[in-house]
Amino acid sequence: QVQLVESGGGLVQAGGSLRLSCALSGRTFSAYAMGWFRQAPGKEREFVAAINWSGSSAYYADSVKGRFTISRDNNKNTLYLKMTSLRPEDTGVYSCAAGRDTVMVRNGLSDYWGQGTQVTVSS
Repeated sequence: QVQLVESGGGLVQAGGSLRLSCALSGRTFSAYAMGWFRQAPGKEREFVAAINWSGSSAYYADSVKGRFTISRDNNKNTLYLKMTSLRPEDTGVYSCAAGRDTVMVRNGLSDYWGQGTQVTVSS
């Protein structure tokens, strides 16, 4: 059974930082490109960041460039998202996804999705 489990969300003040984690089980983690998406209340899910299988290439939404960093540890089967300089508009449910390649992941065409973790940024 394939599982993606996110953790690390919470309530933080504007300007603060959080690090999200996503653990994959049931599949070979290093075989997948990975990504983060978020969904704010009343809005559609949006792409945040993606990383290729080796970690050598990363992609970001313009809204998070320079503030968020995606990384992975293939030995620990874990994906990370370091978020700094958080803003109230970063609030939402953050989900991780695993897909064939970063093009598929970035376009929301992933094979597997996690349930998500809530991030709330207060002003």
